[in-house]
Amino acid sequence: MKMKKNRPNPKANKSILMFSCGIAGLFLGICIYLGHFLVMDSETVINNPYNARLNRFAEKTVRGRILSDQGDVLAETIVSDNGTETRSYPYKDLFAHVVGYSTVGKTGLESIANFYLLSSHEPLNEKVMNEMSGKKNTGDNVITTLNTELQKAASEALGKNKGAVIAMEPSTGKILAMVSKPGFDPNTLADQWDSLVQGDSKEARLVNRATQGLYAPGSTFKIITALQYMREHPGSYRDHTYSCSGVFEYDNEKIQCYHKTAHGEENFIQAFANSCNGAFASLGLSMDLNGLKNLSEQLLFNREQPLSLPYNKSSFTMKADAKPWEIMQTAIGQGNTLMTPMHNLMLMSAIANDGVLMKPYLIDHVENDDGKTVKRFKPSAGGELMVPNEANALKELLVQVVESGTGSALKTDAYQAAGKTGSAEFEKGKETHAWFVGFAPLEDPKIAVCVIVEEGGSGGKAAAPIGRKLFDIWLTGSEK
Repeated sequence: MKMKKNRPNPKANKSILMFSCGIAGLFLGICIYLGHFLVMDSETVINNPYNARLNRFAEKTVRGRILSDQGDVLAETIVSDNGTETRSYPYKDLFAHVVGYSTVGKTGLESIANFYLLSSHEPLNEKVMNEMSGKKNTGDNVITTLNTELQKAASEALGKNKGAVIAMEPSTGKILAMVSKPGFDPNTLADQWDSLVQGDSKEARLVNRATQGLYAPGSTFKIITALQYMREHPGSYRDHTYSCSGVFEYDNEKIQCYHKTAHGEENFIQAFANSCNGAFASLGLSMDLNGLKNLSEQLLFNREQPLSLPYNKSSFTMKADAKPWEIMQTAIGQGNTLMTPMHNLMLMSAIANDGVLMKPYLIDHVENDDGKTVKRFKPSAGGELMVPNEANALKELLVQVVESGTGSALKTDAYQAAGKTGSAEFEKGKETHAWFVGFAPLEDPKIAVCVIVEEGGSGGKAAAPIGRKLFDIWLTGSEK
C-alpha cells in the first residue's frame, strides 16, 4: 500500500513563525527593560522611602556624611563609645530644609541620597575585618553643590523675615544655595516634633518655601505676559506705547500701579522696566488668552517639574472666556495664578541660558571614606522653554529693569545684572510679598537668584538688595 506524503501547511508554518517571533520579541523587550532598570531606575527604586530593605543597610553601615561643595560637614553620624549613633547637623537650622533630617522620617538630601549614604565602598579587606569583628562599615559621603558662604549670606540677608532665597548656576543647574524661613534645628527635631506639627499653621516651619511655597508671582509674571505679546507682535512690539496716569480703568474696573505711581508716556520696554500695571493690564485685554495659557504651560505651569525635592505645582487657571477683571489681574501676576520660587528661578535660568532649562540638582558626586569618587553627577537639559531669540529679547527687557527701572538696587560697575522685581498682593490690609528674580553677569551668566520676602512690600526695596548681595559675593568675592 502506497503511503501519502504529508505536505507542508503554509498557514501552519506562518502561524508558528509569528508565534516564535512574538516570543522572541517579548524576550527582547524583557531584556531591554531589565537593562534600562539596572542602568537608569534601580537606584531610584532602591532609594524609595517605602523600601524596607534600606533599613537592613543601616544595620551594617554607619550613615555617611553630607558635605558642601568645599567639604564643610552639613550632616554626619557621631558614634559614641557604646555604639550609639547620633545624626548631627553642625550648621543647625542653616541648611535645615535642603539637607533635611533622618530622625523622624527623612526629607531633603537625607532622603534623596539615602541609598548612597548607606552604601559603603570601603576596601574589601576592611569590610572583611569589620564583618569578623562585628563592626559596621563606613558609609559613603555625598558632596553637594551647596556653597556654605553663599548659604550664610542668603540666610543673613533674609534675616527674620519669612520667605525663601535660592541660587543656581544657569548653565548647569547646580543649586548653590537654598534657604527657607522660618526654619528648625534638625538636631532637636525629635523633641520639638509635636510643637512643629501641631503649632501655628502660619509658621509652617517644616515646609520648604523654596520648592513648596505657592505665591502670586506679582510683576515677575510680566515676563510671561511680555513674551506672549512679543510672540503675537514679533515685528512691532517695540512700537507699542502707553500713557500711564497711575490708574487704568476698563469696564468699570480699576487697576492701579504700585502706590498709584504715574509713569507717563512709555514704550513697551519702559513699561516693563517700570513694572507698569496699567500697561500690562491693557496688553492682557488685547491678547489671545489661549495663547497665554499655552505659553504658561510651556513654561511649566500646571506641569510636573524636573526636581528631586518635594515641590508643589505652579498653577495657571484662567480660561479663554475669562472676564476683563480676571484677565487684567492675571496679566500682572495676580488673580488665581500661583508660582513657587523654584519655578520662578528655573524660568529665569532658562532665559539666562538662551532658552534651555538645565535640570536643577544638588549632588555633585559621591565619595568613599578615603575620598575616592565612586559616582559623579553630570548636568542634563530639562528642555527648551523658548527659542534663543526670545530669550535674548527678554534679556533686553530684564537689563532695563536694572538700568532704569525698579531693579536699580542691582546697578553696579562690577558686572551687568538682569532681573525683575515684583510686589504681590495676597490679602487685603496686609503688605505685599516682595519678589526678585534675576541673573548675572549678562554676557556669561554664572548665577541666577530668586528671592521672596513674605509681606516685604516693594520687590525693588526688600528683595532686590538680597539678590545683589548674593551676586556680589559670588561674582566679586565680597559684599559691596
